[in-house]
Amino acid sequence: MEVSFKEYTNLDKNQTLDMMAAFNKIDGYDFDRILYEKNLLEFSVNKSLGRLFLIKIQHKSIGYIVLTFGFSFEYKGKDAFIDEFYIKDEYRNKGVGKKTMEFIETIARKLDIQAIHLEVEKHNSHANNLYTKQGFMTNSRNLFTKNITNTNQKL
Repeated sequence: MEVSFKEYTNLDKNQTLDMMAAFNKIDGYDFDRILYEKNLLEFSVNKSLGRLFLIKIQHKSIGYIVLTFGFSFEYKGKDAFIDEFYIKDEYRNKGVGKKTMEFIETIARKLDIQAIHLEVEKHNSHANNLYTKQGFMTNSRNLFTKNITNTNQKL
């Protein structure tokens, strides 16, 4: 199975939004299509925010991954966060996730990123296993989040 990657452009908007809706539905998160569309536009215009790649097999989009950029003194410079990573059901557990993670690591190295962070639902054992096999480690810290714009929104 030949997996390829394409950086997002606005021509990919509708199929990307459809996949984002499916991703949010998995764990019951709210999906505001209008807000996501606005954020996609901002994200695609401002490359300092990060990169979004479509995951493809035979020119068909089967998923996407979002890498957002930050900076950390602790991690000695630029760091990144895998904000969203989605693969359609029928393509899971076929090596696509592994190839995508290898691709993202290559991109991160080219962009001089020192560390990649991510979060995963505790119940998602397949994803937890994938990330462990790719060299990601849990640490003794907790990730805390405070939503500044809407304190009633479920994260």
